[in-house]
Amino acid sequence: MATAASQMSDDLSSIFLALADPTRRAVIARLGQGPASVSELASPFDMGLPSFMKHIRLLENSGMIRTRKSGRTRTCVIDGPGLSNAERWLAEQRKIWEAQADRLEAFVMLEQEGRNADSDR
Repeated sequence: MATAASQMSDDLSSIFLALADPTRRAVIARLGQGPASVSELASPFDMGLPSFMKHIRLLENSGMIRTRKSGRTRTCVIDGPGLSNAERWLAEQRKIWEAQADRLEAFVMLEQEGRNADSDR
């Protein structure tokens, strides 16, 4: 049975795996402008539709996009929660790094003040 933390970790892994490929990042960037059909999304890339569909399925499985089929057209849209989870994780990491940098800066300033006080004596 997966815990919530391990499920979140698995979700983040699939999101970052999806974002590791430039084709998939380009698809996400294009979908940021609005919904698009798979053929429209595939047109800038020099690859067959079956290969492109692997990228779409990976993005869909990561939870970053949703697709809907109407007739012969499959339309893709950004799915907010997937990207929000990645953004939230990055924000948490940034907060940790900034706190560590602030503590290091305070330590260096304190050391510098101590040296200045010693040299004034």
